[in-house]
Amino acid sequence: MTDKTLGRRTGTFGRVCLCRDKITNKYWAMKILAMADVIRLKQIEHVKNEKNILQEIDHPFIVNMRWNSKDDCCLYMLFEFVSGGELFSYLRNAGRFDSATANFYACEIVLALEYLHSLSIVYRDLKPENLLLDREGHMKITDFGFAKKLKDRTWTLCGTPEYLAPEIIQSKGHNKAVDWWALGVLIYEMIVGYPPFYDDNPFGIYEKILSGKIEWSRHVDPIAKDLVKKLLVLDRTKRLGNMKNGAEDVKRHRWFKHLDWNVVIRKQLKPPIVPTYVFSSKEDDTSNFDDYPETDWKSVRSLDKIEMQLFEDF
Repeated sequence: MTDKTLGRRTGTFGRVCLCRDKITNKYWAMKILAMADVIRLKQIEHVKNEKNILQEIDHPFIVNMRWNSKDDCCLYMLFEFVSGGELFSYLRNAGRFDSATANFYACEIVLALEYLHSLSIVYRDLKPENLLLDREGHMKITDFGFAKKLKDRTWTLCGTPEYLAPEIIQSKGHNKAVDWWALGVLIYEMIVGYPPFYDDNPFGIYEKILSGKIEWSRHVDPIAKDLVKKLLVLDRTKRLGNMKNGAEDVKRHRWFKHLDWNVVIRKQLKPPIVPTYVFSSKEDDTSNFDDYPETDWKSVRSLDKIEMQLFEDF
């Protein structure tokens, strides 16, 4: 394993490290969670749920898990190493994307959401920080910590304030419609440069979300604007993506009219941004990720037998 940390998990009970397979020389991203911290932060069911969902999914536009294990102190999940960095960084550097660039990322996300929803999985954490670019510049969704397998509705308040659907804020119970709302927020943020509902404190954000009022810049593509308006509908029963035809309604919208969706799923569209690398090899180049302080994992304590039983089915 290399000593480069690619990311820190919220709550600081884990990190993602770059590692290399000694036999194939292929690079992977290893998520390492200290079990003592998972217990302390009451995240046991949360972590198990994430692992169960990741075991079930495999898609071109998702960071797929390939292996998982544990020892007496840590949980391990091995993922594809996606070297291009976060969409968030590219968006902040550009200020905003033109309509064609936003359209490229949106269409790949639409197919990922359609796939997850077909498995009754709601993602619940769509935002630029959770969208990575691969070495060619295609989209990969990461971090399934908030994802949930749904039979009907769920009532858990979770997600990033600017991206929360109104039904989550109102504790009305929510379903996959929240992902289509978040897609509307994301498309707006990509083409305008900031989220549609913004305030200095979360309650101010919630008030603006529930009011449903959106301000528009003059430069916004009217067809993209029409799609965003149809995704940011307060009544989820009338929200595009959550009606009888599901994701098909989103895919048939005029903003995507030029697309052949078979070409999209095969990653044959030309990416608008191709990540640049400091080193000649893209395989292990971590220059598109921020630097994090390295922790001495040898200092993580081992669990006793009773504690280990909590992770029996991991």
